[in-house]
Amino acid sequence: MPAAAWPTDIPPLLRRIYAARGANHADAARPRLAGLLPPDGMLDLDRATGLLADAIAHGRRILVVGDFDADGATACALAVRGLRMLGAGDVMHAVPNRMVHGYGLSPALVAELAPLRPNLLVTVDHGIACHAGIDAAKALGWQVLVTDHHLPGERLPAADAIVNPNRVGDGFAGKSLAGVGVMFYVLLALRARLRAEGRLEGKGPDLGQLLDLVAVGTVADLAPLDANNRALVAAGLRRLRARQGCAGLMALVEVAGRRAESLVAADIGFAIGPRLNAAGRLEDMALGIECLLCDDPARARELAQRLDAINRERRDVQQSMLDEAEQALSAQMLEAFGRGGEGMASICAFDAGWHPGVVGLVASKLKERLHRPVVAFAPSEPGSASLRGSARSIPGFHVRDALAAIDARHPGLIERFGGHAMAAGLSLDASRLEAFEAAFHAHAGSVLDAATLQATLDSDGALAPHEFDRVHAEALRDGGPWGQGFPEPLFDGEFDVAGWRVVGERHLRLDLRADGVQARLAAIHFGAWRGDPPPGRARLAYRLVPDDYRGGDAIQLVVEHLEAC
Repeated sequence: MPAAAWPTDIPPLLRRIYAARGANHADAARPRLAGLLPPDGMLDLDRATGLLADAIAHGRRILVVGDFDADGATACALAVRGLRMLGAGDVMHAVPNRMVHGYGLSPALVAELAPLRPNLLVTVDHGIACHAGIDAAKALGWQVLVTDHHLPGERLPAADAIVNPNRVGDGFAGKSLAGVGVMFYVLLALRARLRAEGRLEGKGPDLGQLLDLVAVGTVADLAPLDANNRALVAAGLRRLRARQGCAGLMALVEVAGRRAESLVAADIGFAIGPRLNAAGRLEDMALGIECLLCDDPARARELAQRLDAINRERRDVQQSMLDEAEQALSAQMLEAFGRGGEGMASICAFDAGWHPGVVGLVASKLKERLHRPVVAFAPSEPGSASLRGSARSIPGFHVRDALAAIDARHPGLIERFGGHAMAAGLSLDASRLEAFEAAFHAHAGSVLDAATLQATLDSDGALAPHEFDRVHAEALRDGGPWGQGFPEPLFDGEFDVAGWRVVGERHLRLDLRADGVQARLAAIHFGAWRGDPPPGRARLAYRLVPDDYRGGDAIQLVVEHLEAC
């Protein structure tokens, strides 16, 4: 498509950035719902909609079982709301408690849910690895529909239907759907079936009302933002910006101190998602799902405030665990890196006092700081001999495949595992921790080279002097959604540091001068204060954003990396 076909509101800077991400025309840069991939080729979709349609027609009880992260919570709320919109009169929901039941549909959770006597159990964002739990449900005479997006193992569970675009042989092109996206597609297909059977008035309910939940779950789960997911997320963000989101999400936006009118994907990733996730990490995700299902704004605000308080506690617990992990690893790292940096291709961290709900965040932070695959472990409950681990990885190291390779090489070492290329979970007996650590280090050392272990930042180049303004900052902000696989624009350049001060104990506020730019530029470098002043002239990698705090034409540089020139 020629350049003239670009809308006039897309400046040349943004067109260049889109092109660098493989989007060479407006439709590719800003995909719409009209261009959503059809569900053609999605295995078991017809069987799944048949189960749901039959349950609705006969007034049977449907039990939706969620998961204890933001994707699982939004998928659960989406399923409950969507099934009710499509005529289901008896829909219930449940979610495992991390500390009591462990991950997913376990036999213990099935036993606890048995008094509810569901006819059809629907898993969302899990189930592909829950063989024992599904067997337990089937033994009670329940039908089971699995909706999931996690990579399957060699053997599938004995469910009545399994909808997962990552199944071997599945022909659906959108492999990057989050769990909430998979369930949204099931609802779309169910509506089409009911419509074809003449069981809906007109075209049926507007399922687009649920896209706020799809957007939050997709971004919070770090699902790659391919064109299909960008269309879903952009539509959900439009609902949130128009204050048309569900009462619970609007309350979470409020307690997070975000402006709904200018909400972006990063606000979901750094503000809304963590508040939902905190419930599942430290307490019970049932609270988060209740918030998402609540239609009373006053009650939703009360629930959101409780989630906000839990999130503050989560941050304190996380920082304490991170400090302990870094202290424990410091001597080990110094020894390894003193041998030329080749002695530690991966990190395993464990403390008997850590909380299992926060080890994933600790692993993520350590991975960011050390640029190594990290597995962090904690007892599944205080004093337990069973450990739960969360793994986070770097580009070039598929951590779920790594666990599969270790499991094949050392049968019985890992009790269970599952996940993706960049994140995975596992459990093992505490007596096997040392053996696992050796096996994980050996595998990482065999597949990672020095180049892969070198952290890099991909820049969109330098900004021209005239591009340091509010018009371009707003165009960049609104040009998303940006995220995993479609990264937010990052620029680099040299600046004079005219002034600086520490804010909030850990952050650096910078006053910058740029060649060719008359006005001084305000910048913030989060978490950068280490006790030493910044250099007088520095090379920065930064994002250009509107400064809504100062308002007017104010802009700000958010610094991702700083080094002396």
